[in-house]
Amino acid sequence: MQHFQAYLHDEAGTAALGTALARALAPGLVIYLHGDLGAGKTALTRALLHAAGHVGTVKSPTYTLSEPYAIQLDGRSVSVIHFDLYRMGSPEEFLDAGFREDFNGDNICIVEWPEKADRVLPAADINLFLTVAGNGRDVELQATTALGNSCLQRLKFAPNM
Repeated sequence: MQHFQAYLHDEAGTAALGTALARALAPGLVIYLHGDLGAGKTALTRALLHAAGHVGTVKSPTYTLSEPYAIQLDGRSVSVIHFDLYRMGSPEEFLDAGFREDFNGDNICIVEWPEKADRVLPAADINLFLTVAGNGRDVELQATTALGNSCLQRLKFAPNM
């Protein structure tokens, strides 16, 4: 399985990675974002969504738990659903909200704080880890499925030096 590691010197590096990921997306992709508060998970998602063609504000779904966005991917309309599960009290809240239905093989689902719905959340295709390191971030992407593997094979990213 594909594996990628880099050091991102600043927020521009995080945005550049989001932009590069946008060019490698595929329908049905599930990405888990791991990292402490302030690690850059929402900033990366915002850059990804703008690079994928979303025009307008990208809101953090901290209070709504999910925000859907429509993009065009290879001439096809695809929904990207950004989840932030930080405020969820239990995995059952994920099921009660009906979020599992969003993981349908067509939507692209990006999940912050996936551990909050550990037992009920559909499996990730890519695990992305962001860790504060000095003034920048260490980033690691791990493919866990064939779909995630093909996404990382398409990823063209040269970290800022």
